Amino acid sequence: MAASPVIADPDTYLRQTQALATVDHPGFLQRLALLNREASRLTPDQLWLLQFSNAWEAMYESDYVRSDALFQDIIRHSGNPLLADRASAMLLSQLGLTRHYTEAFELANRLAARLPEVTDTKVRFSLLLNLSQSLGLAGQTDLAVRYARMAMADAAAGEEACFSASSLVQALSSGHRLKPASPELQQAVDVCSAAKVPVYSADLQLTLADLYLREGQPRKALALLDQVASEINANGYTPNKLAALVCRAQALAAIGDDDDARTAALVVIAAGPSGDFGVWLKDIYEVLYHIEKKQGHTAAALDYYEKYATLDKAYLDDVNARAMAYQTVQQHVLAQKLETESLSRQNALLRMRQTLDAKTAETNRLYLALLLMVLISVVLWMFRLKRSQLRFKKLSHQDGLTAIFNRQHFMSEVERSLRLLERRAGTACLVFIDLDHFKHINDTHGHAMGDEVLRQVVMASKQHLRPVDLFGRLGGEEFGILLVDCTRAQGMAIADRIRLAVEATVVECEGVTIAISTSVGLAFTDTYGYDLQRLCCEADAALYRAKRGGRNRVAADVECGIPAEA
Repeated sequence: MAASPVIADPDTYLRQTQALATVDHPGFLQRLALLNREASRLTPDQLWLLQFSNAWEAMYESDYVRSDALFQDIIRHSGNPLLADRASAMLLSQLGLTRHYTEAFELANRLAARLPEVTDTKVRFSLLLNLSQSLGLAGQTDLAVRYARMAMADAAAGEEACFSASSLVQALSSGHRLKPASPELQQAVDVCSAAKVPVYSADLQLTLADLYLREGQPRKALALLDQVASEINANGYTPNKLAALVCRAQALAAIGDDDDARTAALVVIAAGPSGDFGVWLKDIYEVLYHIEKKQGHTAAALDYYEKYATLDKAYLDDVNARAMAYQTVQQHVLAQKLETESLSRQNALLRMRQTLDAKTAETNRLYLALLLMVLISVVLWMFRLKRSQLRFKKLSHQDGLTAIFNRQHFMSEVERSLRLLERRAGTACLVFIDLDHFKHINDTHGHAMGDEVLRQVVMASKQHLRPVDLFGRLGGEEFGILLVDCTRAQGMAIADRIRLAVEATVVECEGVTIAISTSVGLAFTDTYGYDLQRLCCEADAALYRAKRGGRNRVAADVECGIPAEA
């Protein structure tokens, strides 16, 4: 049996191995395996570099628990500031991937503060890239673009130019500022193709294909997917493979090739990460829902729609979680700053007191006045901080667009109300409302018009609700209402008044007039009891009957007879 080759110059071999990570991943794995076999011959510094490569590979393979432990070990124990900064940059990226948003934004603040002290160009470059990615997750597009452009200015030719150009594309894309003809996208494609970085090059091509889809050019998207298919399969990067399948399924469905679209979609479901609510599965379930609905498979369509709605809600919750985490971290930073300033003022007063002990009573009175001013400033600071906390607590219960309850708070309040009603044998009606053809409004007139439609619908609905009724946005264009102490007849009448009010609402925005309608489903406690899950299922089923019956109507549970119709 042939002996394993001996590494003559481990330092050079380690640097060369890390350089292959994104350019030649199979070659990187072979060299990494040899380094691990020869680990006993490496110096402590070389072992830390090897651990960094092992941590990078664990993150590449989505083994985030192992990579987190390896990166944290490097940061705390390597004793190498440059390597610790590189590990921190990679850990920042991973915290975003694993949705540890508060930890990610706290680390981003620390790294941004440390940035002026970092003199190593490669480490600074890595920090800039990952800061851009982290702030993009928080919805801070301007900051994300700024850090990406700083990275581009610092980048050397080759891989670094590719990474920084791709980071700028990602920041612009997350902020919805990218078009197929955007020069930033074309520049990134050219740079990554020239640098021969297959994972990034494929990702940029997939971004372009997705933009073609969004602009109603599915055939262009399919042609581009066929062009890069071999490159995606060759690099073996699972996220690229799944993203390509999702894009292909959407494009095929858009041109009416339902069978091939279904086949591609089912491959994604089979291969998708277990427990991951990512946009991939959400988009795939939406494709399957439209296919089954188009072919008249009602039960399958409803099943896919429920899965899509669940994932869409999870996606919106995740977006809100990112924004809330970022604001929470910023509040912590502000509180620490105010606390530091307060302590500085207190220390200054103590020093003044030592020098004023021998002065006259008039000087003592002046000192007391100054102390009173400090106390007032502390009280005012505490008041401002408490007011800020109360404001953020209120915002956490509200939907940011419509100012009514968000889904989580609505469901919590409904469950609490149902328990109180059950104790006193009261009655209630759960109402689910869904706007008709809302996706068409968004696709035709843009999201600004869609947002205005949602606000007008909420305003029209509120006019027919009582102070005791609960009103919340469940996600997208779906709303929920709990009518407390409401009989069947009252519930049907209120629901129909809301339907008529929405139908009478005309939305105008930028010279465009839109007529809207809604479908309504009801479920009553005197039929299904006070179990929230049961009431939700029955109200949702009634809503689906209203849509299946032609939309713009009210439908209730079977004991209410034929669904009401506008």
